[in-house]
Amino acid sequence: REQLAANGLEIVPVPVDGDGLRVDVLEALAPDAAFAAPAHQFPLGVVLAPERRAALIDWAARTGAVVLEDDYDAEYRYDRAPVGAVQGLAPELVAYAGSVSKTLAPGLRLGWLVAPKRLAEGVAAAKASDDLGTPVVEQLALADFLERGELDRHLRRTRTIYRARRDALVAALARHFPDCPPAGVAAGLHLVVHLPADLDERAVLDRARSRGVGLSGLSEHRIEPGPPALLLGYGRIAEPAIEAAVAELAAAVRYAA
Repeated sequence: REQLAANGLEIVPVPVDGDGLRVDVLEALAPDAAFAAPAHQFPLGVVLAPERRAALIDWAARTGAVVLEDDYDAEYRYDRAPVGAVQGLAPELVAYAGSVSKTLAPGLRLGWLVAPKRLAEGVAAAKASDDLGTPVVEQLALADFLERGELDRHLRRTRTIYRARRDALVAALARHFPDCPPAGVAAGLHLVVHLPADLDERAVLDRARSRGVGLSGLSEHRIEPGPPALLLGYGRIAEPAIEAAVAELAAAVRYAA
């Protein structure tokens, strides 16, 4: 969001519910483009429902708008089949973006954009003007990694690791937060815990962080205010540390209540 605003774009918030982006609200707002993560929306972790996908494409076709699809971590799925890209439904309406920041290494600053033909030349010119192009050595190394099937092997191995961490986190939350079932657990590297409406999210965050628990609040990612919730990532935490971390989080919630 900060990057888009820094490039002079006006950010227009669109609500998200259990079926993903509210395309009906998007219609009324009439923006020039829509940014979406259909396979696993961040931060709520929801998947864009089939009827919403169709509606999004229909909106773009009628208005001439562009859909920017961010497919940042769809490779990490645990309880469901792969979700197809919206770009595959309408390549001339959707610009498809991805990177290896989540799947391989955050420090490997490589990404890609499959742009509609009408935008490709302008995108290439803007990229060259911005930084003279992505470093070639890293691109060649990643290409070799892909060609040898190493990324597929890496994903199969890390899916098993992350699924075990996800399962341990869900089990610990069931013990310590029985009234707050987590959401967005089927894919990705984080989940969401919705707190009671009368709880002070900031107080919980401050207390948990003071006890060494790394997390963020949903309010830190919102544009407009809403109910309290916590984002718990499990990409970097060791599985044996999860139970103790959730116990500390539960203590922080009790302290803030």
